[in-house]
Amino acid sequence: MGRLYSVSGYHQMILPGVLLEISGIGVLMTGRPGVGKSELALELISRGCCLVADDVVECSSVGSNRVIGVCPPMLRDFLEVRGLGILNIRAMFGDERVKPQAELEMILSLEVVDERQIAVIRCLEPIQATRDVLGVSIPLITIPVVPGRNLAVLVEAAARNYLLKRHGYNAAQSFIDRQRSLLN
Repeated sequence: MGRLYSVSGYHQMILPGVLLEISGIGVLMTGRPGVGKSELALELISRGCCLVADDVVECSSVGSNRVIGVCPPMLRDFLEVRGLGILNIRAMFGDERVKPQAELEMILSLEVVDERQIAVIRCLEPIQATRDVLGVSIPLITIPVVPGRNLAVLVEAAARNYLLKRHGYNAAQSFIDRQRSLLN
């Protein structure tokens, strides 16, 4: 997933998906065509998040541990939503809902699952995965897509939980510690 190339000695990569700034962090939403990435992005933008790029994200390495994502100039400000067509987010929501770039800090993979599959997903300690982007290990979270789930709330919660973990707080570990103290 993604195409690697070099420009003037810098490594760059093209990634498919929608890059948003959510709670101050860059979040790339990926998934099969038609899974609802752009519709979800539109909902998040209406809730205060910012669009960086839709469909194609140009990523560049900055230093040894940062990746910056930008939108190709041709696509800047635009979001394609099935059934609505091409929307100009800057014209609809204002300059404050569009960002020229964001540091890629988290990847959310939207995956359609059925009710049987969702029943076996681990809640207490979800699988911790990462994806290598230009030599940087980026946290990868899979969000199951099933009818009735509020994906916008889940994506915002994933971003906020990431921020808490980055600042040293792990809710799952705190819960486990609380259980252990009650059992002893």
